[in-house]
Amino acid sequence: MKIVFHPLFLSSYTSDPAAEEGRLEPSWAILRDKYGFVEPEAAAEEDILLVHTKRHLENVRRNSVVFRLAMLAAGATLEAASSAVKGEAAFALCRPPGHHASPDSCWGFCYFNNVAVAVSRLLNDGYIKTAAIVDFDLHYGDGTANIFAGAGGVSYCHVSGSSGYPFVENLKTFLEHTSYDLLAVSAGFDRHAKDWGGMLSDHDYGEIGQALGEAARQKCGGRIFAALEGGYNAGSLATGIGAFLKGLGGSPGDLLEISETFRKA
Repeated sequence: MKIVFHPLFLSSYTSDPAAEEGRLEPSWAILRDKYGFVEPEAAAEEDILLVHTKRHLENVRRNSVVFRLAMLAAGATLEAASSAVKGEAAFALCRPPGHHASPDSCWGFCYFNNVAVAVSRLLNDGYIKTAAIVDFDLHYGDGTANIFAGAGGVSYCHVSGSSGYPFVENLKTFLEHTSYDLLAVSAGFDRHAKDWGGMLSDHDYGEIGQALGEAARQKCGGRIFAALEGGYNAGSLATGIGAFLKGLGGSPGDLLEISETFRKA
């Protein structure tokens, strides 16, 4: 498992909850001694223009601080996707998030659609012919759905369910009945019981990771990557990510270890 991260992701770049100071430090502290870290480069403008209009790119550029972080988040997700096509699962611990960014607009703390940019780059360069995008954020990824509306080869699923068991079962149903060369994951943790959604536990996130990891290994040669979307309680974000990645790697148990690590961070 590879973690794609840049120290600038710890900086607070604007006033919205996704950019809040201290949001990512606990997650970074939990993961830094467990996984290999890779520092990304910023995305190129040609990458962004695969899914966004030139006008949208220029609108985001007006705020130089936001633009720098948004380009870096897209670059981190591109790096995670590049790792995935080589068979090594990867997670982009990045911000700003992206799934509310449409071709010519954005909202919900998003600027560029990180996952859509990465999937489109792989499709454009011929590394894959089909992809499934799984979004388990509390909020529907309207930007991702808009970008791939009517596009052959890309399936988008915003997982539904009011509690852990039906949520995981709905996810498994989608994974079982969909064909894909690669799984891309918009990983939002704001459904956590201690976050806005108030629904899912750390154990549930471990089960989500396990379902996705098993599907990737069985159906697309282990080609899977994820990028951070929502999650605004820094503590539950950290333990949720920790549980998700343990599940993704095939070991969803031992959540006590994750909690203990967080308390020591």
